Amino acid sequence: MKKNVYPGKFLVFEGPDGSGQSTQAELLKNFLIKKKFKVVLTKEPTKTSRAGKKIEKILNKKNKTSPKELQKLCAEDRKWHLKNIIIPSLKEGKIVISDRYFFSSFAYGKSEGISLKYLIDLNKDFLLPDKTFILDVSPSVCISRIKKRGEETTLFEKEEKLEKVLKIYKTFPQKFENVVIINGEKSKKEVFSDIKNIVSKILK
Repeated sequence: MKKNVYPGKFLVFEGPDGSGQSTQAELLKNFLIKKKFKVVLTKEPTKTSRAGKKIEKILNKKNKTSPKELQKLCAEDRKWHLKNIIIPSLKEGKIVISDRYFFSSFAYGKSEGISLKYLIDLNKDFLLPDKTFILDVSPSVCISRIKKRGEETTLFEKEEKLEKVLKIYKTFPQKFENVVIINGEKSKKEVFSDIKNIVSKILK
């Protein structure tokens, strides 16, 4: 994994589905824009790349594939995402906030029985974020939040699957640089306050 050598900062939000990472990414974007930073908010899987479109169908249970093939598609989509959105924005000195990145592949892929070594190798040429926030929210809370949205559940949105995923996520601060776990069960405002304090130090 390569360190970010560009003038911009690369921040990532991770967590089990329903942990609130999209909400916190949006709050951070709005906060930084008010502070006059140039910000790009983006998301994985993308809906734009060829691989991203295939992933969407698989996650929405319209198509089927093996766990390994899904992870190969995620890496292909990520390569496109970095080349077309993330790196050009960092070169321009913008702050890039991504809702999910390769840590999602590591957590969800490993929960499906793929070795972490294989997943890391698949993503080894990609950029390491300046900070990754993992939102720690119990699977039962995640599922109740997903149900409240009134949306169809996707491939991984089952309590026992999210249990496995969360357990794997919690090992990442020991294994990778710049990863922090945030208690995501507090109020939105309190969670954001914890994130804001960390981001303010990075941007000084």
